[in-house]
Amino acid sequence: MANIVECNGLTKYYDSTCALNQVTLEIPENIGIVGLLGPNGSGKTTLIKLLTGLLTPSSGELKIADKAIGVETKAIVSYLSDAHSLNNDYTVMQQLEYFEDFFLDFDKTKALQMIRELGVDETKKIKTLSKGTKEKLALILTLSRNARLFILDEPIAGVDPAARDYILQTILSHKSENSTMIISTHLISEIEQYFDYILFLKEGRIVLQGETNAIKEREGKTIDELFREVFRWI
Repeated sequence: MANIVECNGLTKYYDSTCALNQVTLEIPENIGIVGLLGPNGSGKTTLIKLLTGLLTPSSGELKIADKAIGVETKAIVSYLSDAHSLNNDYTVMQQLEYFEDFFLDFDKTKALQMIRELGVDETKKIKTLSKGTKEKLALILTLSRNARLFILDEPIAGVDPAARDYILQTILSHKSENSTMIISTHLISEIEQYFDYILFLKEGRIVLQGETNAIKEREGKTIDELFREVFRWI
């Protein structure tokens, strides 16, 4: 099976601080949903920014679909950041049209379907929307691309707890079968049932990785219980 992500000795320094330290990993293509887990400061955001081309490595190699990070990989990666970048002066529909012009793989019909499912008013200006509705819109825009790799950074952190299950079901039901999705989250107990593969990052290093069911069977613990055990002193 081909790999959608490959890292070999991936290292990133911020001045003298090492955020990622010799990370080597492979994520198989079409593995499903990958949980990228670790406490604050573990290197998750740095890894995500390297994958999306927002940062460059200090050393080591990183490839997506066997391509070095660049224009070609950005065309096949759909990224939801924890600080979305929506144009507050646009209406919801104008934001959709912007994405349609900017991304060749953007499916406007799919976006409109999700907007109506989630009750977002397409005529309203984005600056008038609540924080939770903006989070929904950013998620809709991300999921409406026909990408090979989706990267979602804390997709349910800003959503009301009552809406989280609905948002998670939206993510699952609109994920392409021919794609891989990396989700970074602190809400492990609420989402671990959807993980097919997990990565634990600790102090810039991968300390655990593999298929979720195999790890749970081997350890005799839920992923949340295992996370609390691995990171209990942090």
